[in-house]
Amino acid sequence: MNILILTGKFGMGHWSAAQSLRQQLLASHSGTTVEVMDFPAYALPNLSGLLYKFFNLMVSHGRHIFNLYYRATGKGRPNIHPPFEGIFLDRLTELLDQKRPDVVIATHPLCAQLVSRLKEKAGEEQNPLDLPLITCVTDVSTHPEWINCNTDCYLVPSGEVRRSLVSCGVDPGLVCVTGIPVREEFRHLSRHREGKERELLIMGGGLGLLPKDPAFYEALNRIPHTHTIIVTGHNRRLYKRLLGKWENIQVEGYVGQVWDYMARADLIVSKPGGITLFEAIFARVPILTWPPTLQNERNNARWMEEKGIGWVAGSDNCAGEIQEILLDRARLSAAAYHMECLRRQLQAGTLDQMMEAVAGEGRIAV
Repeated sequence: MNILILTGKFGMGHWSAAQSLRQQLLASHSGTTVEVMDFPAYALPNLSGLLYKFFNLMVSHGRHIFNLYYRATGKGRPNIHPPFEGIFLDRLTELLDQKRPDVVIATHPLCAQLVSRLKEKAGEEQNPLDLPLITCVTDVSTHPEWINCNTDCYLVPSGEVRRSLVSCGVDPGLVCVTGIPVREEFRHLSRHREGKERELLIMGGGLGLLPKDPAFYEALNRIPHTHTIIVTGHNRRLYKRLLGKWENIQVEGYVGQVWDYMARADLIVSKPGGITLFEAIFARVPILTWPPTLQNERNNARWMEEKGIGWVAGSDNCAGEIQEILLDRARLSAAAYHMECLRRQLQAGTLDQMMEAVAGEGRIAV
């Protein structure tokens, strides 16, 4: 089987989910070819870099614009027609003719919209396109941008998202609860501690969005019997500014094997991205999130608190809250227990189930 995964680098979550799906599919389906494509980069090779830079600028400095757009489109109907549809569809047709996939998986809503629209146009022209489309939703809330009439299967993070899709008219037989895809290293992670010190892991995401106030880091350094690791991602300026300043704080830049750090951590502090939440669930590490500013991350944080697996800090300079949670073993143990329960539920929702459904009658047993 030849599987093509289409995604985009609007934030690294969609790309990470695509790579995790590829890893899982290759491990479980011998003889399968799986390729991940950054479709905006393929379709607009001279403009995609600027497009991604604009997106990163918007989420870091123009969050109100992103939230206005997200809320406005959230009130609309499914089957959204994306901008530059004609250009994108021409390039998508070229790509499909070149790759000849048996199945397309989309981990970004733009890609799902385009494949659905191409199938719709083919049907209108009496030339049906027999190409199963699987949409992998990467946030724990539902938005109309994910829903398209020519989707054959939805992979969703939670039962709540499944019920929301069904309430929007999606056939329940097409929705499979698998969680947000994470690397196999997280799914089989063994927890281990080194020494008696508590381990605190602070992550700023790919953009390294972390507090700027030195007092925050000074307060972290004073937390008793605690070793702190700060991951600054691609933010080299912050990395250089923090490196070697405090004896109890270890600073790392971009790390590829973040699961090794999570395996030792007692608490994670990060933004409430969908991928991060599910990595934490499989690692069974309670999470404290920065106050979310993007609407989809606010939805993620609300779900996290409802599930009892973490907390939202009152402000970015939350060293006091971090210390309070780290010293409260009962709170940490309760959150870790809820994570273990979720992890066991998600292990039951497998890609094998999804692939069999698509290869067979296109429905999922529920």
